[in-house]
Amino acid sequence: MYKRPQRLPQTVLERPQLFLHKQDRMERWSHSLSAYLNRPFRASLKAYKRFLPSIHKEARKLEGLSDEQLDIHIAEIRQALFKQGITSALMIKSFALVREVAGRTLGMKHFDSQLLGGLAMFHGNIAEMQTGEGKTLTATLSAATAAFAGVPVHVVTVNDYLTARDAEEMTPIYTRLGLDIGVIVHGLSPMERRDIYAKDVVYCTNKELVFDYLKDSIVLEGKQHKLNLHAERLKGNQQMLDGLMLRGLHFAIVDEADSVLLDEARTPLIISGPEIEQEEQQEVYQQAMAIAAELELDKHYEVNLRERRVAFTDDGEMYVLQLTDGLGPFWVGRVRCLELVFQALTALHLFIRDKHYLVKDEKILIVDEHTGRVMEDRSWERGLHQLIEIKEGCELSNPRETLARISFQNFFRFYHHLGGMTGTAKEVSSELWQVYGLPVVFIPTNKPSRRKKLGANVYLDERDKWQKVAEQIKVLHKAQRPSLVGTHSVAASELLSQSLQAMDVQHQLLNAKQDQLEAEIVANAGDPGCVTIATNMAGRGTDIKLNDEVESAGGLHVVLTELHEASRIDRQLEGRCARQGDQGSFEVILSLEDSILSEQFSNYLKRLFKWPLPKGFKNWLLLKLMRRAQKQLEADHARMRADLLKQDERQREILSFTSSKV
Repeated sequence: MYKRPQRLPQTVLERPQLFLHKQDRMERWSHSLSAYLNRPFRASLKAYKRFLPSIHKEARKLEGLSDEQLDIHIAEIRQALFKQGITSALMIKSFALVREVAGRTLGMKHFDSQLLGGLAMFHGNIAEMQTGEGKTLTATLSAATAAFAGVPVHVVTVNDYLTARDAEEMTPIYTRLGLDIGVIVHGLSPMERRDIYAKDVVYCTNKELVFDYLKDSIVLEGKQHKLNLHAERLKGNQQMLDGLMLRGLHFAIVDEADSVLLDEARTPLIISGPEIEQEEQQEVYQQAMAIAAELELDKHYEVNLRERRVAFTDDGEMYVLQLTDGLGPFWVGRVRCLELVFQALTALHLFIRDKHYLVKDEKILIVDEHTGRVMEDRSWERGLHQLIEIKEGCELSNPRETLARISFQNFFRFYHHLGGMTGTAKEVSSELWQVYGLPVVFIPTNKPSRRKKLGANVYLDERDKWQKVAEQIKVLHKAQRPSLVGTHSVAASELLSQSLQAMDVQHQLLNAKQDQLEAEIVANAGDPGCVTIATNMAGRGTDIKLNDEVESAGGLHVVLTELHEASRIDRQLEGRCARQGDQGSFEVILSLEDSILSEQFSNYLKRLFKWPLPKGFKNWLLLKLMRRAQKQLEADHARMRADLLKQDERQREILSFTSSKV
């Protein structure tokens, strides 16, 4: 076997990350013009199809090589890429090599659709590949090619389960290519993490990666420019530098890119210090909840559930100041008084049990709204966590001091090379381009889709909706067809579970309370007659295998029971069925009491529901109007992400002058 050249050490990597700066008018004009001219070419499938004949030609040469000859060829390609850097000719040879090795080790050679996806990501794009098209295998093309050239590679996924699974499945490819592969999951020590990040290709979750970056930032006091690192070496702080975990932000491939880069963009990633014992502050939180309980809705404050916003009225502000007068030093100052009571109202009205959090062993566990999973060891800031503990009657935890923080959309813009893949990027292609400079390339499916869309049924209230869902599932269960029901929250999934239990329909439940059993649940979801109820995690990133009996019966049937805040999540659920040319069907069953509708709009649609219209036309019209509300919500979220990005940029400018921590 070929002995690879020595890996570049941490101290030699000259540019650990990109550093963004505020552009003047001429720079902005030049950048905008360049982007306008280059984006259509980068997003065009033709730009990457032209490489396919050359890759196939090279692949045919490799098919006749013995294992020993292939090992020699691997050594030659690695040596060339490491010495010469990445060129189009070497990229073609590397892609053909990875494809051949995948065929010999896993029995799966990359399809043309996967080659196109790999080419798109390698050139710094988001590859939109339909669910079931094999994105895990696709990532190996770009990751291995970059690693051959000595570039540290991060393959970023959305949870520990997918990280470990993807790495385990792809390890035979990397091992045969002579590349080291590492896996970062929750629970590893800093020493273990440093050793893993030193490997050629590292599979990690977005949250673990960002928190490791923040921990390194605390050590470096936010001074991560190459000149700062060089200065630390000159001062003799080599031991400190050797203790850093990451080798820089060089080359990243982001799986489920829309979820990581957009859906979670507004989530602040915060590292806190030790708990601060503050009995007086805990008493203040108790007082804030008591004051909030005395306020009257619509008179003293207003709640907008659709926009997740609480606002005081003028009378409410005066009443709060009156109630807090003389309570103690923590209640001195108008802004502080209103902020504390505002947080209490937020805890009472905007955070719902079994949707935004769980209560387990008298502790509050945060549920990730985008994945439906529990976020271990995480807490809300600014007293919100303690206020929710009071709301649920849990023992109060002590607040923590914030040491470092960053948002996902700020972090991922620091990478020198960023690419990604997802099944749902069409709706947000403009935002991905504006924020990250990432065009979306639409990759055709390997086989024509056989998915049957059965339309939508909209019911007046939730009771009628869940009754219809349960009846439909019972029919499918008797016909021995597997079904997957997507719900919006843990509470909704358990409500449907109770209905099916009453009808004596056996089923399996997949939500934040059962996330440890996800692999087993998803593995059985395609069995004849199996019924699976899932929150919007829906086993995202995992394949539901079907046998011949299920395929002949019509395949997997998927039911959407509520529109999500983003239509992309609906489309992701739809993609659970009819993968890779399989049979399958998709159905939408909604109610006019679903949470995506404001109370006012819901009442309007209920009046429309009573009109004597043909059933088919009525369902079409109601769904159209509900989709309109969904689009407005998507626009609101996009605006909030844009506002956060502006705040991040302003904060970065301030820090550049103050030399404060990240």
